[in-house]
Amino acid sequence: MATEHLPIRVALVDDQHLVRSGFGMLINSQTDLQVVAEAGNGIEAVQALSATSADVVLMDVRMPGMDGIEATRRILEHAAAQPDGSRRRDIKIVVLTTFDLDEYALAAIQAGASGFLLKDAPPEELLEAIRTVHRGDAVIAPSTTRRLLDHVAPMLRAQTPEQEGHASAVERLTAREREVFELIAQGHSNPEIAARLFLSEATVKTHVGRILAKLDARDRVQIVVIAYETGVVSPGN
Repeated sequence: MATEHLPIRVALVDDQHLVRSGFGMLINSQTDLQVVAEAGNGIEAVQALSATSADVVLMDVRMPGMDGIEATRRILEHAAAQPDGSRRRDIKIVVLTTFDLDEYALAAIQAGASGFLLKDAPPEELLEAIRTVHRGDAVIAPSTTRRLLDHVAPMLRAQTPEQEGHASAVERLTAREREVFELIAQGHSNPEIAARLFLSEATVKTHVGRILAKLDARDRVQIVVIAYETGVVSPGN
């Protein structure tokens, strides 16, 4: 796991060199962030991240050759094969998206992306997104994620064996876990959940860990998707 004094290592994946350069200058201007790798397509990204460790990847979805969705899937498969405690195992991927690419963004969620960021987001939002996903205690830009998932909700509600399994898993949550699950699905961070339920943050973290395990979810974004699939959260709710 990363320690507090080490900078967050960031990889940039985008087929536009100017985009990478702009993001790189912004990120490297921060004392707690460092760009460690760049790639112009998915193939380069997979190769770069097999040779260089990163904590957070900013991943464009549409690129020539291998797109960001397949690259996300391969990078996370490689990460999952790393030993417990390895810093490489905890890599997170933030998808750079626009609202006219909803179907790509949904596919990236299903491939394991940890959050979304609009390409035209303000600089401070980009920087906070990197820090947020690295901490792992909130879903990036809840309004962005909710708007996207509201739009694709009908696709998520189509019944599949996997989704039926998710419904059974949700039913096995305790009453308190269900409360925490619903607040995560609404985009609340651990401190916000702790305040609402009059719990310590440590207790909330324990509940979140149990929810992730029971739902077999990789991170909080997958929890949100499962909430939509099972009807716990409805579009516009």
